[in-house]
Amino acid sequence: MRHAFLWLIFLPLTAAAETAYITDNLRLGLHLAADTSDRAFRTLESGQELEIVSRDRNYASVRLPDGVEGYVKVAYLVFDKPAKLIVAETQSTVDRLQSELAETKAAFAEPSATIETLRRELEVSVSTAEASAAEVAKLSSELVDCRGRQDAYKYSLPYMWVGGAMLLCLLGGFVFGIWWIDQRIRRRHGGVRVY
Repeated sequence: MRHAFLWLIFLPLTAAAETAYITDNLRLGLHLAADTSDRAFRTLESGQELEIVSRDRNYASVRLPDGVEGYVKVAYLVFDKPAKLIVAETQSTVDRLQSELAETKAAFAEPSATIETLRRELEVSVSTAEASAAEVAKLSSELVDCRGRQDAYKYSLPYMWVGGAMLLCLLGGFVFGIWWIDQRIRRRHGGVRVY
């Protein structure tokens, strides 16, 4: 029974150490006296991390990360990170991510410019190809029309052309005939025209 009683007394001392923080917007004195009746030998800021070595209803024995031990009032301890620390950590993360984003943007700036140039060239090529396709369609239509007319007039002669060519040949033949006769007469009569 005696051992059980001793065990109950020392149970709080053997409990696992918990991590706690000083609440937001507070300066808390760290004391040497267990009831914090003495003058604080150190001032703790909001968000200060500390380890609870032992505690009772009103006071806690704590150890700071640098190994300094003392007593604080339990009412000012919280077990969730205070908003001040969460905001600082979040801001640090945001700053880091913004830095990474700036580096990533800088790394992709040149490829992005190349992509933009290629995109513009592609748009020009597409519009040129569309214009060429429209021209090909127009020329194909004209070719079909021309082939249709060629098939329609396959065995016919263009009378205007044939008539013009015949008239030209007739006039040319007539002029050539007069010249040839004139040359023959002159040769026969010693270069004199007899007519």
